[in-house]
Amino acid sequence: MIEARRLHILRAVADHRTVTAAAAALYLTPSAVSQQLTALEQETGHRLVERGAKGVRLTPAGEILLAHTHAVLAQLERAEAELAAYDAGTAGTVTVAAFATGIALVVAPALARLAGTDPGIRIRVQDAEGDASLPMVLDRQVDIAVAVEYRGAPAADDPRLAHVPLYAEPFDAVVPVTHRLAECAEVPLAELAKDPWIGPYPGNPCHDVVVLACEYAGFQPRLEHSSDDFRAVVALASAEAGVALVPRSALRGMDLTGVVVRPVDGVPPTRRVFAAVRRGAEEHPLIRPVLDALEAVTPT
Repeated sequence: MIEARRLHILRAVADHRTVTAAAAALYLTPSAVSQQLTALEQETGHRLVERGAKGVRLTPAGEILLAHTHAVLAQLERAEAELAAYDAGTAGTVTVAAFATGIALVVAPALARLAGTDPGIRIRVQDAEGDASLPMVLDRQVDIAVAVEYRGAPAADDPRLAHVPLYAEPFDAVVPVTHRLAECAEVPLAELAKDPWIGPYPGNPCHDVVVLACEYAGFQPRLEHSSDDFRAVVALASAEAGVALVPRSALRGMDLTGVVVRPVDGVPPTRRVFAAVRRGAEEHPLIRPVLDALEAVTPT
C-alpha cells in the first residue's frame, strides 16, 4: 500500500529537484526525505529517483508514479473539501500569498467583503511575488496564491493547480519630465532602445514582462538600476536615472513628481493576474468563498 504522505514527498522532490530543497519546503530533514523515498521505492518495487551532480531526477517509473500522484493528491483535496462541507465548515483560517499591488487591488477588498458575507473565515495574508507564491501553494505553506503569469510558471492546465483568472492590467511608460518623449501622447517602446532602464530583478514576473515587451520592440533593455519596489523605480526615473515600464495599478497614489506617465504605443505590455489553489481544493467550504470574493472585487 502506497502512503499518501510519501507521494507528497515525491512531488516535492520533483518540483524542487534536490532532496535538500524539498526537505526545506516540507519542514523535514534531508535524511527523513531520503528515508521516505527509499520506503516508497520499496512499496512500489521500482527505483523512482536518480541522484546526480546537478540534483535529483525521476526515473521513468518515477515519472509514471508522479502523473498518478497529481490525480491522487487532487482527489484527497476533494475528499477533505467534501468532509469539511459535511461538517458545515463555515469557520477557519485561509492563508493567501500575493504580491504587493495584488494585495492592495484585490486581496484587501476581498477581505473586507468576506467580513460581511463570511465572518467566520479569517484571512492571513503574506506578501510574496508570483514566482514564490505558487511553490508555497504546492508545498502547502499557503492555501491560495494571487500570482502573475511569467515564463516558467505552471500552465493553466497544470494537474497540480486550479487557476481562477482575475484581471489583466497594462504597463505604462514612466520617463523623466525632461525626457525627449515626455510630450508624446503615447510612447513607442522602440524609441527607448538606447535609454538606460530601471526595472525589477530577474525572477520577478514583472521583469519578464518588461524584457519581453522590449524584445518584441526589437531591442534588449539596458537595465542599469534594479528594484522590486515600484516606488523606488519611479523615484529613480524622477532623478533622470532612466526609463521604466510600471504596472498601472502600482502607480495609484504614488508621488509622480518629476516623471511623466504615458501609455505605450500599440499593444501595451500586460500582466495577467490569477488566483491558484491546489487542484481539488477549489470547492473547499473555506476556500471557495475566498475565491468568489476575489472574483467579485476584481476590477474590470
